Amino acid sequence: MSILAIDLGGTKITGAVFDKDGLLHGKLTQFLDGRSGKEVGRLILNVIDQLIASYTQGLSEVQTIGICVPGIANVKTKKVWAPNIPEWEDYPLYEEISSHINNPDIKINIASDRTCYILGEVWKGEAIGCKDAIFIAVGTGIGVGIMIDGQVLHGHGDIVGASGWMALRTPYLEEYKQYGCFESHASGNGIAMQAKKLLQSTDYADSTLRQSPLKNITAREIFSAYDQHDELAVKVIDDAIVLWGMAAANLVSLLNPEIIVWGGGVFGPASQFIDRIYNEACKWAQPISMKQVRFVKSSLTGDAGLLGAGYLAWLSV
Repeated sequence: MSILAIDLGGTKITGAVFDKDGLLHGKLTQFLDGRSGKEVGRLILNVIDQLIASYTQGLSEVQTIGICVPGIANVKTKKVWAPNIPEWEDYPLYEEISSHINNPDIKINIASDRTCYILGEVWKGEAIGCKDAIFIAVGTGIGVGIMIDGQVLHGHGDIVGASGWMALRTPYLEEYKQYGCFESHASGNGIAMQAKKLLQSTDYADSTLRQSPLKNITAREIFSAYDQHDELAVKVIDDAIVLWGMAAANLVSLLNPEIIVWGGGVFGPASQFIDRIYNEACKWAQPISMKQVRFVKSSLTGDAGLLGAGYLAWLSV
């Protein structure tokens, strides 16, 4: 018996085959290369076909497929909204895969990347054995996967965890309309956006970031400048640390988790700040809950979504 896992990102698709015991039997990656709409759907079908041909004895051996998508997977409509993939506003991914496989005995489960991140950590990562766990993914944007009492939270429209819109600061700025308050300051894109705003002022004239064209400034350059004690970079990163701590404090107070796992591309370089984030959260959170929670960095690097998709499939066996 084989389990197929697909992790769809904004730039690539990674697929894997696991056996019933969760052991990895094969893995492959295909890049989107600018594809959109149905082209991305066909690439997913191609990855599924390649996985079956390369790492199984055939379709009859496949029992279930789990798919991680970068957006909202609505279990009621079975359609996907993925903002980073053009023409995926209401995409019929389940229908395409089901028609392609044409085998009603094979179960197909699709979930958001936030859901898959926390499932991956519970299955193979830092949250093994936990029933109350949170994954905070900080990359281009910010999302949160939440498991409480052993159940992943989804919400009415499967939008639980859109934490980029957490309201953490006043006054309201117009930029929050598109990105949300938290994301505008503390995501990878948000960190770059805040640095660019400061670079457009006359402050921080000695910042090494002024040596690069404004359009080329990314979170990576800002973290590098931070390590060189650049004052502008220090201000932007310190501000993000405060907001990461506040957001985590709110989650701790509301949900009383035993662990918060930090992941995504920004954690990475931001993992050096986890102790500072914890101390900041201690200022704001319910004190008893705060003493019960651990903050850790994900050990799954870029595979949390893929492993989560695998566990999503495994759960339906």
